[in-house]
Amino acid sequence: MENVDLLGRLKPEIEKVDQVMKHDLQSLADKGLISSSLLEVLEHALFNGGKRIRPLLCLLTAALCGNTGKDIYQLAIAFEYLHVATLLHDDVIDHADTRRNRPTVNRLFGLTPAILGGDFLHARSMFLIGTLGGQRSLALICSATEAMVTGEFLQLANVQNFNQSEQDYFAVINGKTALFIGAVCEAGGIFAGADDGQIEALQTYGANLGKAFQIQDDLLDYLGDPAKTGKTVGNDFWEGKMTLPLIYTLKTAAETESDFLLELLKGEKTKRRAQFEEARDIINNSGGFAYGRELAGKLVAAGIAGLDIFKGNHSEQVKLTLIGLAHYVINRDK
Repeated sequence: MENVDLLGRLKPEIEKVDQVMKHDLQSLADKGLISSSLLEVLEHALFNGGKRIRPLLCLLTAALCGNTGKDIYQLAIAFEYLHVATLLHDDVIDHADTRRNRPTVNRLFGLTPAILGGDFLHARSMFLIGTLGGQRSLALICSATEAMVTGEFLQLANVQNFNQSEQDYFAVINGKTALFIGAVCEAGGIFAGADDGQIEALQTYGANLGKAFQIQDDLLDYLGDPAKTGKTVGNDFWEGKMTLPLIYTLKTAAETESDFLLELLKGEKTKRRAQFEEARDIINNSGGFAYGRELAGKLVAAGIAGLDIFKGNHSEQVKLTLIGLAHYVINRDK
């Protein structure tokens, strides 16, 4: 399924997710539960061209398990709320000025509104998950959010560790990305009454998708088109972040090239910026980018293989969509 065709098929679902979020926020405002200024912050944060991958995964995994009820949309938006809450807090931590080529909430409204907006979305998300998904789903998502924080602390602890292994890398991205996406897929299955074997398959699919998603982000940071990604190419390297292509290259490149990269990483940011293209060429020639693409492909293939447990005509189209979504994640250019 081609990306354009896939996105066209999913556009009505994405629009429905947006409608449900807007209705949810407006109903809270009408009841006096959120102020007009908070509503303005939330609308700016939420409706800025996000891909809605997490709510789509909730909708699709529930449909795969036979759900046809409309309440699933209210559960699905909870995962977008939680995702955007983390982005709001990330932008504060990173002092980011733009996201998707638009001013961040912290730049436009200030640090305090950004933090409080993230706090509100987190609280609203947990309320919706607990109410609609039940105790089992709530426990899953709480565990995944705890893992996000642990992943961030692991990343902080490794800031000056230029001898990281792939195991170190995956420990971080499992916490920051993969476990949450896996839990979203599990929650969709739980909502639809899936059995334990089906839920395990959904978790594996989602977690592998999350890992592949992060690897593709790593690749785009070196190879992406800023006009499409909305991000400056090379930012991870300038900041000295140890992502998969760089970790692989430091382990496999010739000693002179590894030493050159280590010297840049231990030196000043301005020098890394000035010699970024040379560093990128070393990573490319050492197979770092090819290795990342290969590993992302293997992860996605393993996740897709697990979906074979779902049988029946009603599930075939949904399975094709989930397969297409997985391929979109590793082939996207933004």
